[in-house]
Amino acid sequence: MVKKLTLLIFALLSGYAADAAELRGARVIKVLPHFLDQDGRHSLYPSLYERDAYQAFLRAHPAQQSGIRFDVQWKARGASAGNLTLRLELRFLGSDEGKPRVLEKVVKPSRWFSRWSALTLDGEEFKGLGRMTAWRAVLLGEGVVLTELKSFLW
Repeated sequence: MVKKLTLLIFALLSGYAADAAELRGARVIKVLPHFLDQDGRHSLYPSLYERDAYQAFLRAHPAQQSGIRFDVQWKARGASAGNLTLRLELRFLGSDEGKPRVLEKVVKPSRWFSRWSALTLDGEEFKGLGRMTAWRAVLLGEGVVLTELKSFLW
């Protein structure tokens, strides 16, 4: 009985120690893609209902879109004091399937709370890409992937 308990504890602890992202407390919590209108707005009024209704309007009228902004909620509580890199990889319909479009931003971790960072793709670059099919958000620390969150079709 003692032998089985010892093996169980060892298995649980070794599995936990192997997951470096969890030890560092790094996690991408949420990614919200928002289309932007010609004035750079993603909503007309400060209401979640109005935001969703305006996003539906912008999806139905691509000529009114001027770009897309990704609001990414992330956390890296136990990460080193240095800067982290938030990378967003995007795949578009009709573009080169093997090469996603990459957006990056240097971010600073918070000690206790999660943070929101925005990455924007707009202008002529946005208009020439077509419809987005998938995305992947990656949090990097010193070039090492700490955590990632990807859309269903990635």
